[in-house]
Amino acid sequence: MSHASMIINGKIVTEDDVIEGNMEIIDGKIKRISKDQPHQSIHEVIDAKGQYVLPGMIDTHVHINEPGRTEWEGFETGSKALAAGGTTTYIDMPLNALPTTATRNALQQKIDKASTKNYSDYAFYGALTPDNLEHLEELTEAGVVAFKCFLSTYQAETPDDFKSIDDFTLLEGMRKIAGLGKILLIHCENAEITDGLALKKIKQGKTTTYDFVDSRPIMAEVEAVSRVIYFAKETECPVHIVHVSSWEAVQLIQQAKQEGVDITLESCTHYFAMNAEDFMGLGPVAKCQPPLRYPSEQEALWQSLLHGDIDWLSSDHSPCSPALKKGNIFEGMGGITGCQNNVDLMFDLAVNKRGMSVVQFAKLIATNPAERFSIPNKGRLAPGYDADLILLDPSQSYTIQPEDLYYKHPKNSPYIGMEIGTRVTGTFLRGEQIFSIYQGIIGEPKGEHWSHSLTAVQ
Repeated sequence: MSHASMIINGKIVTEDDVIEGNMEIIDGKIKRISKDQPHQSIHEVIDAKGQYVLPGMIDTHVHINEPGRTEWEGFETGSKALAAGGTTTYIDMPLNALPTTATRNALQQKIDKASTKNYSDYAFYGALTPDNLEHLEELTEAGVVAFKCFLSTYQAETPDDFKSIDDFTLLEGMRKIAGLGKILLIHCENAEITDGLALKKIKQGKTTTYDFVDSRPIMAEVEAVSRVIYFAKETECPVHIVHVSSWEAVQLIQQAKQEGVDITLESCTHYFAMNAEDFMGLGPVAKCQPPLRYPSEQEALWQSLLHGDIDWLSSDHSPCSPALKKGNIFEGMGGITGCQNNVDLMFDLAVNKRGMSVVQFAKLIATNPAERFSIPNKGRLAPGYDADLILLDPSQSYTIQPEDLYYKHPKNSPYIGMEIGTRVTGTFLRGEQIFSIYQGIIGEPKGEHWSHSLTAVQ
């Protein structure tokens, strides 16, 4: 027997409009969106009066460090935080787990660990490193969504750790990935510039947060983006630039699009919610690469977002244990613990405070990444699509406290103490509620692994 439910009285955000009405859901799929009232065969009615109904966020940049570093964040705690924040699908990065997702066997370990622990749907990226070029095809056959590499220096701790690449590996990797029909995600910072400036600062005894920001200047990001664009033209490899932090980099990518380069970009909640001055007060919990920028640079990035020049938003949720945040700002590990506050914080900042349309916001958190990565039946509220959705109260204020957060290390969030004027009140995965502000996480993990390959590892 089919299971039917209906969300009534909601402000339903579709691809083109906001419809004040009802959504009928049958067997996990959206059946219709209309102003019709529930009929007798509906099993469950949820009143969303005064709230927006948004497509569930698709977070394309999440670091779940299981296996190997589950003490930093595992699938259970990470996916609970994602679900509580309105994310219904995420893609896991090939680092910082051990081993790095650089081979089919490493991917299998990920799949095995994830299979019974996820509250949101999920998929995996494969790594591009100097020593795994011969593994790219097997990873594609096993179902990775795309590949990820670092142009900046990654400080490997063990032989199984992630490794940054040189230009030769980038060129050869892009040629192979283009031939496999995949996308390459790239962390764009010039390693020689950032490493050299950091060493110079440390030798001078300059170890404030401002010194860290200055050691990773916008020019290092822009140069690396420029290099990637040139390589993409030569190889015809589709590329996606992750966590873009500067207006200049955004404009360079927009110009490349106009020239026919197959390129997209994301930016992250923290670049809009905080800046270098906030970093000074927060310290290591707000350390990330590229760093938080100065206020004038942050404002320029805001204008890029509002103008529609940024393709989508992600969290770059990259947690670690509190002990690794100790020491001076160059010694402590980078990475923002923040995926639970993607939707509410950015909605408040972008829609409530800066006038972004709710339709544009839905595209930034769901529709655009779903299209880029060909995620089936996800990313919009329309008949036939999965009923992955968020209930969001646009005027319910609250202050973030550690006890609200589901992370392995909630006190690592830089957003603690921040007042947000919007709140996620419910999250639904294929029509089933997985989070409520009244009940917390609901039920057992129901997240499913999806992949692009018919021969994917099960």
